[in-house]
Amino acid sequence: MNPTPNPNPTRDTTLWQDLRALPGQYWILFSGTLVNRFGHFVIPFMAIYLRQQGHDVKTTGLVMAAYGAGALCAGAIGGYLADRLGRKPTMLISCAGAALFMMVLSQAHGVPALVSATFMTGLLTAMYGPAAGALIADLIPPELRVRAFACQRLAINFGFAAGMATAGFMAKQSFMALFIADAATTIILGLTVLFGLKPRPLTATPVKGGWTHALKHMRGNAPFMLATGASLLIGIVFWQMSSSYGLQTTEGAGLDERAYGLLMALNGILIVFLELPLTSYTRRFHPVHAMAAGYAVIGLGMGLNAFGASLPLLVISMVVFTAGEMVALPVANSYIAGLAPDEMRGRYQGVSSISWSTATMIGPSLGIAMWQFNPATLWIATLVASATAAILMLATRRLAEEG
Repeated sequence: MNPTPNPNPTRDTTLWQDLRALPGQYWILFSGTLVNRFGHFVIPFMAIYLRQQGHDVKTTGLVMAAYGAGALCAGAIGGYLADRLGRKPTMLISCAGAALFMMVLSQAHGVPALVSATFMTGLLTAMYGPAAGALIADLIPPELRVRAFACQRLAINFGFAAGMATAGFMAKQSFMALFIADAATTIILGLTVLFGLKPRPLTATPVKGGWTHALKHMRGNAPFMLATGASLLIGIVFWQMSSSYGLQTTEGAGLDERAYGLLMALNGILIVFLELPLTSYTRRFHPVHAMAAGYAVIGLGMGLNAFGASLPLLVISMVVFTAGEMVALPVANSYIAGLAPDEMRGRYQGVSSISWSTATMIGPSLGIAMWQFNPATLWIATLVASATAAILMLATRRLAEEG
């Protein structure tokens, strides 16, 4: 299968007109996501938490990799369940299980317990993504998807910005409070899904052949395969923000957890105020070009850290990184959704989630190890990885046009 030259058509409407056209069910999902992401406290602070608990770099990397491994499995499980059971049941299973295992994680201390609890937390948390992504694509017509995914990211990042600023101060007093708040907001998201979202009938086309049929279909979709590879690379770079960037801030620049929380909040604040209006501009371009440009700028932002560890450089790095993120990611979500047939949308979202989760699994541990060896080497590597992702995206359009 090859997509049309532009799988995400646009229309000549204003931002306000597009927002009003989004259905009520979408805004319920938006509200739950906003609350949940405010309380997404623990994982961004996990590397700092484990170091303060006396664990070495190897253990820290292993635990972070376990979270990624759980999320990796969630892509396959969540994508299949979203197509088989439905979007809403899959989201409810995710919320209930994630809240439970977040509290289990708070009581885990030995390495086996930490790895097991983190794996299950990653698994159940990430099961939500394929179902939610498929539901948004179900609810929203193609010409509004860039707006819809940008709004969803606004909810994520507004909650994240407020949450990270709060979490930095909370972590200074008690890490246990982070675990409790994280679990509580996940429960709120689950209740929003339970009482606010209407069950949607599954597609009239049955789920054929499970994953075997879907994977065969994906292998014939060259643009999707290249875009997934690019997503893996950019995910590895992206996850440095929640791992080695924290070490760059606290151990490299000598700043405290509050400074790290505020730097992470800066990312969310910029996205909240700038990303949605920016989509009025970026959606005029072919999504492949917007994604390639955004990926390149993300790499530039991370690569700036090769010049050293200081507060001014950390701020500049974050601003440039965020600019690339705002250009690339809303378009990327819409583009991937547009490449999937209706009856396989959950599994396509699952594979997209798997690429990101693979990055979650290997990115933090690899980045921390490289940072420990030589910080400049890590940041230069992120620049190279991002440039490669941009090249893959440009090749995606060429293949689509040849097909």
